[in-house]
Amino acid sequence: MKRVGKPWFFAVATLIFALAYTSFFGVYEQNGDLQNTIIRGAKDIRWGTDIQGGVNVIFGPEENIDATDSQIESAKSILEIRLVSSGVTDYELYADKDNDRLLVSFPWKDNDSQNVAGTIKSLSQSAELLFIGGQPSGIQITYNEDGTKTVTDSEGEPCDVVIEGKDIKSASSGTSGEKNEIVVNLQLTDTPAEGEELSGAEKFAAATEKYLNQQISIWMDDELLSAPRVNSIIADGSAQISGSFTVAEAKTLADNINGGALPFKLVTIDYSSVDPTLGTDALTAMLIAGIIAFSLICVFIIAYYRLPGFVACICLLGQVAGTIAAVSGYFAVFNSFTLTLPGIAGIILSVGMGVDANIITAERIREELRKGKTLDGAIKAGSANSFSAIFDSNITNIIVSVILMGVFGPPDTVWSTLLTPFLWMFGTSTTGAIYSFGYTLLVGVILNFIMGVAASRIMISSLSGFKFMRSRVIYGDYSEKKKQELAAVTAVKEASEN
Repeated sequence: MKRVGKPWFFAVATLIFALAYTSFFGVYEQNGDLQNTIIRGAKDIRWGTDIQGGVNVIFGPEENIDATDSQIESAKSILEIRLVSSGVTDYELYADKDNDRLLVSFPWKDNDSQNVAGTIKSLSQSAELLFIGGQPSGIQITYNEDGTKTVTDSEGEPCDVVIEGKDIKSASSGTSGEKNEIVVNLQLTDTPAEGEELSGAEKFAAATEKYLNQQISIWMDDELLSAPRVNSIIADGSAQISGSFTVAEAKTLADNINGGALPFKLVTIDYSSVDPTLGTDALTAMLIAGIIAFSLICVFIIAYYRLPGFVACICLLGQVAGTIAAVSGYFAVFNSFTLTLPGIAGIILSVGMGVDANIITAERIREELRKGKTLDGAIKAGSANSFSAIFDSNITNIIVSVILMGVFGPPDTVWSTLLTPFLWMFGTSTTGAIYSFGYTLLVGVILNFIMGVAASRIMISSLSGFKFMRSRVIYGDYSEKKKQELAAVTAVKEASEN
C-alpha cells in the first residue's frame, strides 16, 4: 500500500466527524413556530412497539365479499410490502383465513400516536388505479362480490377504462414544472399483461390519441385524484399524476401503486393501542450504557495500540453514525427504518466486529514491526495480512443478515427474491423484529468495510507521513523502546566503568 498524502487524515476525519454530528443531532431550520427538517437526526428515528408502543388492527373484506384463501394471502403480502415501504419493519401480521381476517400490529407512524386513522387508511387502501376517459363527473366505481369492479357514468352506462394498475410498471414521487409541483410519475409496461393484447404504453398512446383535447380522469379506488386535459399524444410509455400532494402523500401513493392493488377492499373491524414493553426510560438507560461502553473500549485500544487505536476510535464513531443515518432516513435515497431492541442488538454486534477488525489490523502492524520491518513496510504488510481474516468474518455475517431479511421480511423484497428457491424450508411466520436485526447488522457490516478497513488504513498511512509520527512505539512496538532503554543503561554502565 503506497503511503497516502498527509492531508488525507484530516479530510477523512473531518467527514467522519461531520457525519457523526449531523446524524446524531440532525439539521433543522426554524421558521417562526415551525421547525423544518433539513437532515434527519437520531431524534427522528421511528422506534418499534417495544420502545414506544403502537396499534393493533383487525382488517377484513367488505360484508358482500367472500374472500378466498389465496386472496387473503395476497392481501397479506401486499400489506407487508406497504409496511416496509413506509419504513415500518417492526410489525406482526397474521392471516386468519378461516374468518377472513388480517391481524396487524405496528408502531406509531412517525412517532405520532394521533395519526392512527391516517396510517390505517393508507394500509387498507385498495390501491386500484384507474385511468378513465371522458368527463369525471358522475362516475361510479362499484366492487362486486367476486372482487371485480363496475365503472359507470351518471346514466349507468359503462365508462372507458383506459389503463389500470396492471398496466403500470413502476411509480415514483417527484416534482414537475416551474413551480416544482409534487407529482407521481408512472412508467407503463412495455409488454402486455396476462390475457391482454396491448401493453400499458400502447394502451395509453391510443387513449391519448382518442381523447386528445379532452379529459382523462385518474382514480385511486373510488377517489378522484386528478383529471388532466390531454394536450398531445403520449407514446413514450410515461404518465403523471398531480393533485396538490404533499411529499409524504406522493410517496405513499407511489409505494401503494408499486406494491399492487389489494384483491378486495379492506375495512377496519377493530383497532386498539399497544403499550411499550420497555419504554423511553429503558432507551435512555441503553444510551448511557452504550456511551460508557464505547468510552471504555476507546480507552483500552488507545492505551494498548496507541496511534492505530486512536484511529480505530474515529472509525468506530463513523460506523455508529453511519448506522444511525441509515435508520433515521438521513440519506434521501433510503427510507427511515423502524429501530427495535433486536435492531439495537444488531448495531452493537456490528460495532463489536468493527472493534475486532481494527484490532486485527493494529496487531498485524505490530507483529510486522517486531519482525524488523520498516514502518512503511509494516503498515503495508499488516494491512494486507489482516484483510483476509476481516473479510471472512464479515462475509459470514452478511450471509446471515441476508437470510434473516429474506425469511422474516416481506415476500417481494430483493432479499426474499434471492432466497426464493430455499424459502420452502421455512415457516410462514413473519416478524419485523428479526427483520430489523438483519437490517442493522447488514448496514453495520458494510460500514465496517468502509470505516474499519478503508478509512482506517488511509488515516494510518497518512499520519505515518509526519516526522513526529514515525516512532515505532506509537504503533505499539515496545520492543524498540526496550532496546533503546537497554542501550542507554549499557552506555551509562560503560561510562561509569571507564
